[in-house]
Amino acid sequence: MTVWWLSQNHRVRVSACIHLPDRPMPRSLVAIYMPASLSGEFINRRHQISYQIAKMVAKVASRVEILAKSGLSEIPAEYIRPESERLDLGDAFETAKKGAEDQLGPQLPVVDLQALESGDEAARRACVEELRRAASEWGVMHITNHGIKPELVERLRKVGKEFFDLPVEEKERYANDQASGKIQGYGSKLANNASGQLEWQDYFFHLIFPEEKIDVSIWPKQPEDYIEVTAEFGKQLRVVVTKLLEALSEGLGLEKGTLDSELGGTKDLLLQMKINYYPVCPQPDLALGVEAHTDISALSFILHNMVPGLQVFYDGKWVTAECIPDALIVHVGDSLEILSNGRYKSVLHRGLVNKEKVRISWAVFCEPPKETILLRPLEELLADGTPPNFPPRTFEQHIQHKLFKKNNPEAATPPANATN
Repeated sequence: MTVWWLSQNHRVRVSACIHLPDRPMPRSLVAIYMPASLSGEFINRRHQISYQIAKMVAKVASRVEILAKSGLSEIPAEYIRPESERLDLGDAFETAKKGAEDQLGPQLPVVDLQALESGDEAARRACVEELRRAASEWGVMHITNHGIKPELVERLRKVGKEFFDLPVEEKERYANDQASGKIQGYGSKLANNASGQLEWQDYFFHLIFPEEKIDVSIWPKQPEDYIEVTAEFGKQLRVVVTKLLEALSEGLGLEKGTLDSELGGTKDLLLQMKINYYPVCPQPDLALGVEAHTDISALSFILHNMVPGLQVFYDGKWVTAECIPDALIVHVGDSLEILSNGRYKSVLHRGLVNKEKVRISWAVFCEPPKETILLRPLEELLADGTPPNFPPRTFEQHIQHKLFKKNNPEAATPPANATN
């Protein structure tokens, strides 16, 4: 049995709920006892409570922020990574310090985009080559002089932090419900893998571009300028996306607009933002903010609050990304790897946590429409007889195929409905 606390005077909404079985219960609170699986009958000491309230209790209790603020010295077992993953885990600050001291170790490439619009053709071609090499060898890079105004970036950081500074019950007004298909909103990562481990993060997820497809009614109303700032960031980032996809098309010997068009173009290529909130963790050598994975997107853009944590897998080892002021981090995702027939690499990456400071990152995933675009190696890249390395799939089929492999690592082939 698991003990949860629920304030007596909240019959309809839950204001606070934490898992603290080892602490005395205040008089103003009543205990609700429930099976850990949430599958049985829910009873408190005085009377039956509704299933709906019990669900709300479970939802609030799942927030990592509440867990982190409870004063625990050891993390719950469901957040502890398998022993095979813990060999090289550690506090993000200590890992970043070691990486900085290792001057001979690999460092993520840094590409200055200013030359793409400088008017100097030789400089522009050199920049295209830098981007091609970074996408081919690393699958990730820092980009500087990207064109997004620094003032806007700082405002985006500010409104994102202010949202997560709100009381949990205020954030719960925007809670998502993945079971019913409502994926946009405030949430915590559910266990969606075979081992069932959880990740040390809460998040807010929503579409930010194209303008005609976004639904600002589900965006935070507090802080008051959240919608204005985030919508403007989406528009400015789309310009950067176009710029990068043009250069990466050239890097493959294609016409500038090829990759953007293949991914849906301005009308259908979606920019999905996920603000990741990683609370301080008392045992960062046991947990991960994000487990190792590649992104399903074409490109992913990462902005952070200058707290380290991102690691990428390169040349057989985990490399910690530096925190470079005014830079964005760009990942190559699966969709671009497929279109390029593997010339551009979808990078394996993960997120460390630390015991000192909250880390917040803004990840924007550039995703093609789920059903109307067929992802397959471009014909121009197969003209010389090179065989395709990937079968044709819609974006939705790729998602399902990847989920199947993740949940069934021993399976030799995906289910019939996961391939085309």
